[in-house]
This record gives sequence, structure tokens and C-alpha cells, in this order.
Amino acid sequence: MRRVAGHDRPMLELLIVIVRGVALALRGHRELVVENVALRQQLAAMKRAQKRVQLNTCDRLFWIALAHGWRNWRTALVFVQPDTVVRWHRDWLRRRWRRRSKRRPEGRPAIDPQIRDLVREMATANPLWGAPRIHGELRTLGVDVSERTVSRLLPPRSPRPSQTWNTFLKNHITSAAAVDLFTVPTLTGGLLFVLVVLSHCRRRIVHFNVTEHPTAAWATQQVVEAFPDDTAPKWLHRDRDSVYGESFRRRVASMGIAEVVSAPASPWQNPYVERVIGSIRRECLDHIIVLNARHLRCILTIYSRYYHRSRTYLGLEKDAPDPRPISLPSAGPIIAIPEIGGLHHRYEQQAA
Repeated sequence: MRRVAGHDRPMLELLIVIVRGVALALRGHRELVVENVALRQQLAAMKRAQKRVQLNTCDRLFWIALAHGWRNWRTALVFVQPDTVVRWHRDWLRRRWRRRSKRRPEGRPAIDPQIRDLVREMATANPLWGAPRIHGELRTLGVDVSERTVSRLLPPRSPRPSQTWNTFLKNHITSAAAVDLFTVPTLTGGLLFVLVVLSHCRRRIVHFNVTEHPTAAWATQQVVEAFPDDTAPKWLHRDRDSVYGESFRRRVASMGIAEVVSAPASPWQNPYVERVIGSIRRECLDHIIVLNARHLRCILTIYSRYYHRSRTYLGLEKDAPDPRPISLPSAGPIIAIPEIGGLHHRYEQQAA
């Protein structure tokens, strides 16, 4: 016969007492039966105790139920006090109402952390947008969230939101150009002057020329050749070189170009053209001995073709000034195309 586990024994004893009470009640001795049940329950509890009687939850529930169904329940008490039974009942009511009044998990659902991060990212990248605009953008993305929730997720900002400097510069970069001079030594030790005109839009070299004796008239003519017809930019960045004399300034002003002059000894204020000149030196001229002006002009033409078509630029998200198409992996084998006499190479996938 299987033995009853220790934690199931009190429940089994209580069940036996109740079954016996029901059997006697059916015989018509209700008052005697109830008192007998009460006494038997206490005796069963005393048998389980070694030193002090320990009443468990089942015992307490028994006496709470008995106190509600039998008026003379106090006469059957042996080692349980009436106040104890009342206290058990009050504790049971307290626990019952505590469970009922506990905060239920229903209510406002938690916001997905990805939605929270997306709203803040949109608000940071678009400072002129409010909650309705961001909510409309989220709806087009299939994100189901209320406009009120979006307004609560927006970070605090100033009453007059402003665009970032990065956005401001990008909006004006297409209307800006830069001009600068640099020197190149020749085979015989002479110096050649190279004037470079760079458009800030995709870092295009719109014009360059070489001379041994730069003058204001010569520099003025280069600007005219760089921007024919109505292609003149709105701003032209330059340094304080004396070659940009009075005639240069008058001619630039007549073309509707505003000059932006950098501070003395501050090449970082004209960074785009300075970066291009550095690339020309490091990638081309530092590895070639220039013979004369014609030779230098030919080299710069070849480099300009490589610069626009092949050379990737970090500021253009690693693309060339003339955007390069991305080949498919299955287009064919990769081949190397020499550029600038083999100083550099352009890699393409050959069609199968």
C-alpha cells in the first residue's frame, strides 16, 4: 500500500474527519456530529504535534468555515481560543481583498524599445518635425503607435528648434567652390604654379591650369574659364594670396560670386581644396619627376580623369565624384585596370 506524503497528511486527516461527520449527520444527530467533528479535528492536530500544537492553513480554514455554520462553535474549543479564530478570519479577509485590489497586468502596453529608439532618432535627425509629422512617418512604416505616445517619447528641445550645422552646410555646399595655388618643382629646379578650382558639390575639379608666373589677370581668366555661362557658384573660398588682386575681385563680383576669405595662415578654413591638393601630391606628383609645364598639364589631366571616375572619396561615402555602379557578384571575374601609368588600379568585374 502506498504511503501518504508528509505534506498531504493534514489534508487527508481533515478529509477523513469531514467524511465521518457527513456520515453521522445523515443519521440525524447534527449538533452532536458537529461537536464531534470539532473535537476530532483538534485531536488529530494534537497527534501531529510533538511539543506544541501547530495548526496549518487547512486547520485554520476549517475553523473559519465552522464558525460561520455553527453557532455553538466556541463550546468545542480545547486549545484554540475564540479570538484566534476571529483573527484567522480577519487575516483571511485581508489577504482576500489584497489579492483583489492588486494592480492587474492589463492597462497601457509597454512601448517597444525599438520604437522608442526610432522616435528619438527621427526627432534628432529632423529637429523641425513635431509629434504629428513623426507619427505620420511612422504610419507609412507600418508602426502602430498613437500620436500621444509619440509626443511623450520626444526628447525635450528648445522652443525654436534649429537645423544642425551639418544640414546647413550640405544645403549650401552645392553653391560653393574653392580656389587655391600650389607649387611643383621641375627637373631643372624651377617652380611651376598650379591653380585648382574645386566645386564643393561631390568634390569635382572643375578647372586647373599651370603657369610659371601667376598674375592677377591670369588668375581672373582661370575663374572665367572655370565657370562659363551661368554656372558660377554663389560663394568662392580662397586664401589671402596676393595673386587674387583688385582685378580678380572685381571680376568675381561681376559674376555674382561672393568671396569667402580665410584667416591668415589658416588652411583648415578651406579644407576641401587643401585635401584635394594633398591627394594630388601623395598619389601622383610625389612619384613623378615633372619635366615642364606641358608635362605637368598632361599628368594632371590623367590624374583628374582617375580622380573623377575611379578614386573613392571618404566624404562621399566611399564613392567617386562620378558615381560608380556596384557590380553584382555573379557578373564575372574581377580584373584590374591600370590608372596613371600603373600607380593605381581600378577594379571591375568583366562580363562573362
